[in-house]
Amino acid sequence: MSKAEPSAAAGASTGALEIKDTRTGTGYSVPILPPGTEGDTAIRAMDLRPIKQSPDEFGLMTYDPAFMNTASCKSAITFIDGDKGILRYRGYPIEQLAEKASFLEVAWLLRNGELPTQAEYTDWTHQITYHTYVHENIKTFLQGFRYDAHPMSMLCSSVAAMSSFYPSAKNIQDPAERHISIVRLLAKLPTLAAFCYRHVKGLPFIYPDNDLSYVENFLSMVARMTEPKYEANPIFVKALEVLFILHADHEQNCSTNAVRAVGSSHVDPFSAVAAGIAALYGPLHGGANEAVLHMIKEIGDKKNIPAFIEGVKGGKGQKLMGFGHRVYKSYDPRARIVKKLADDVFKVVGVDRDLEIALELERIALSDDYFISRKLYPNVDFYTGLIYRSMAFPTDFFTVLFAVARTAGWLSQWEEMLNDKEQKIARPRQIYTGYGERPYQSKLDHSVGAQRKDAVRK
Repeated sequence: MSKAEPSAAAGASTGALEIKDTRTGTGYSVPILPPGTEGDTAIRAMDLRPIKQSPDEFGLMTYDPAFMNTASCKSAITFIDGDKGILRYRGYPIEQLAEKASFLEVAWLLRNGELPTQAEYTDWTHQITYHTYVHENIKTFLQGFRYDAHPMSMLCSSVAAMSSFYPSAKNIQDPAERHISIVRLLAKLPTLAAFCYRHVKGLPFIYPDNDLSYVENFLSMVARMTEPKYEANPIFVKALEVLFILHADHEQNCSTNAVRAVGSSHVDPFSAVAAGIAALYGPLHGGANEAVLHMIKEIGDKKNIPAFIEGVKGGKGQKLMGFGHRVYKSYDPRARIVKKLADDVFKVVGVDRDLEIALELERIALSDDYFISRKLYPNVDFYTGLIYRSMAFPTDFFTVLFAVARTAGWLSQWEEMLNDKEQKIARPRQIYTGYGERPYQSKLDHSVGAQRKDAVRK
């Protein structure tokens, strides 16, 4: 029996996977890595490379479209148990953080691994507060967009453009440069997001107010008009603070994977975060809460819900948006928090037709065996769109709010990736399915006369 040799960084194994290659009759022993904190086990894909039919073969690879069962990294930041509906940041349950913490406290926690002391938190908030302003040329850059440009396109472009304002951000191996880049991104994302909002609305840009908290300052830049001092509705401030915490990180999702993959080339963090924003833009990711409102608009009235549900079950083109999750196979823990949050917000703004449709849709779906058997429970997107809309945010701005919050997680994951000695530039393998080698036989007339005639016709 042959043994697939583990890499030097594999650590002591806790057993082995015995594999027999029926093509050759050869057996292999592949070490099983030590389990993670919560019992996750794995083998190294490179330990499968020795399995081959002949010495000149490349060796066995794993084929895993969309990373359904592949761990691309080791991370100590966020833990999810989809079957049990658990989400924790650095070991702290999301329910406790949402109830007791501030967003900037969570941002510190995600990056540093521990909750900040009072002195650390005071310094942290001071740094972010006094880096909220952006270069005046950024305003000119944003004004170049059409009046109806999607705010996510504007945000993605402006974050990428910021790398040209801070060329020293490329020195990613310098801890001081990493720190100031992280502070700048956390501080300036709300400013850029608010400027995108005001541009689409045709309103003048509002500068940051350093006397306000992180969330209050953002709401001021979005909504302030002629009042000398902006005073936000405390219910809205609390709602947005909690939503920012819930969206701060979510393990190795599509956009986080994009930030890590692009960041693995050792590009500056502004460019890496811009890649995350681009990934978040998609309707299968950050745009899902937009899709919920579009679905509710399509239903139109509570009386149409039974027919809509039957259409979903019958595969007639209708899709139940805001239900189910790639990871969670029980109730999304964030959805419980958001549902309570929605109740608080709707007490202020009132219940309208769309909310009535959403409540009835949830009630019917949760009592239908079709959805229960498929574990299709409401996820965090189901109610967040309704909350954002009740706060007068336009539908195409919802994903921007998501991006402002997720920047905290992206930057923590990016820095963790840089400090992980096992990480290299991301470069997946492929299984080639195209032609084998074949001779070139042109189907064009390459004569000089034919080329001249073609040029005349053009």
